[in-house]
Amino acid sequence: MNVLMLLKHKDTVEYIYENNTLRQGLEKMRVHSYTAIPVISEEGIYVGTVSEGDFLWYIVDKKTEGIKAQEKYYVRDIICKGFNPAVKIDVTMDELLDRAMKQNFIPVTDDRGTFIGIVTRQDIIKYFTDKN
Repeated sequence: MNVLMLLKHKDTVEYIYENNTLRQGLEKMRVHSYTAIPVISEEGIYVGTVSEGDFLWYIVDKKTEGIKAQEKYYVRDIICKGFNPAVKIDVTMDELLDRAMKQNFIPVTDDRGTFIGIVTRQDIIKYFTDKN
């Protein structure tokens, strides 16, 4: 089985850009009811994933108030390096399963690091359930 069979293509998933303001990122997450979302550069390179907690702790640490104040800060400032790392398209299904036990979705990149989509925990579980 190839990861591409489970891939939700970039065109069908939500993500934010690293140069979006915190307000833009928060609004997108709220509209889609996400607790975490992939972050990419303007060139399409996967940069990381941000979670609700990343936003919360940044806002608390900066002691900002109100949604307007979040327009001064950028998503790139809150990305935790190493959180939810991407996999390449040649990843094994066993490695995907291992990663799915730790995170809700796994970002997938091509050989150049370009974000091409995600594989969800639900799809991985379904694959292994249907296989047996």
